[in-house]
Amino acid sequence: MELQLPFTLDQGFDALYGLVIDAYDTDAGVMTGHVDVTQNHLQPAGLVHGGVFASIAESMTSLGTWVVVSADGKSAQGLSNQTSFLRPILEGTIHATCRVRHRGRTTWVWEVEIADDQERLCALVRMTIAVR
Repeated sequence: MELQLPFTLDQGFDALYGLVIDAYDTDAGVMTGHVDVTQNHLQPAGLVHGGVFASIAESMTSLGTWVVVSADGKSAQGLSNQTSFLRPILEGTIHATCRVRHRGRTTWVWEVEIADDQERLCALVRMTIAVR
């Protein structure tokens, strides 16, 4: 499957928080995307909720894996999500860069960097995706 980029997820959970896939190089295993911050993304203290960061990583890496493995009739779904929060994002845009670190027969492992508009690293995510 090939994505028409930018690709806006216009249904389901991803549509609720506004995930947009900006680029995906399947050969290099690198995907980028973003979410524009709104009041709906903030927790009571005014910071983007950590679940938004984790959701971005899970959705992008599941989609990135599925785009490749679906040609063989396989599916992809999140198996493990380990997110480390380094600094808050209060406004602007959340930028995500995902890199495949392992492409196995039954699992893929990705590293995801979440950054703010000033290109400061705000979260690191290690995602393991199950291939079935």
